[in-house]
Amino acid sequence: MKKSDRYLIDQISSDESWRIFRIMAEFVDGIETLSRLEPAVTIFGSSRSVPGDKYYTMAENMGGLLSKEGFSVITGGGPGIMEAANKGAFEAGGQSVGLNIVLPFEQHLNPYTNVHLNFRYFFVRKVMFVKYAMSYVIFPGGFGTMDELFESLTLIQTDKIKPFPVILVGSEYWCGLLNWIQETMVMEKMILPEDRSIFTVVDSPKDAVEIIKNTRV
Repeated sequence: MKKSDRYLIDQISSDESWRIFRIMAEFVDGIETLSRLEPAVTIFGSSRSVPGDKYYTMAENMGGLLSKEGFSVITGGGPGIMEAANKGAFEAGGQSVGLNIVLPFEQHLNPYTNVHLNFRYFFVRKVMFVKYAMSYVIFPGGFGTMDELFESLTLIQTDKIKPFPVILVGSEYWCGLLNWIQETMVMEKMILPEDRSIFTVVDSPKDAVEIIKNTRV
């Protein structure tokens, strides 16, 4: 093996080793920061929603309602639904948490957080979302929102986490997916009929907050 090739292999190995420490550091920062929170609710949804949109307004209202009930509000820290939920919590005087992911486009930390962390690794951030939440609220969104939704359903279905409320907001938006789950996944026995009960669909922030309050230990 050429000396230059050996140097390249050693350099790659060194970079991989340091990556482990960066991952560990993100876990440590997240645990130290978030373990001090009040009982928290994690809210997901589109980063592309803008002020004045129906679901932006609903997410803002929900953030405020949750804060008034003594819940911390956790979001991905970005714009859109995340900003709206953080804004509602922040303006209500509650703990408004943003777990921002560093991306080359779209994502930037919104100004309505009083607790915030930046993450390089999606999987570390996702652990923080679920570890410190007593409920997930899922507003309309894209691939990232779907990822968080189905990961939470999978973790509950497989008993990897203690069941908690997974609440989808907006029956009009979710109806196509819900019909497919029932008429295809259930009917073709890809999931059990009772798996459909893992999540609930509501059309108002108030209804979602009532479910969360009734689940609070």
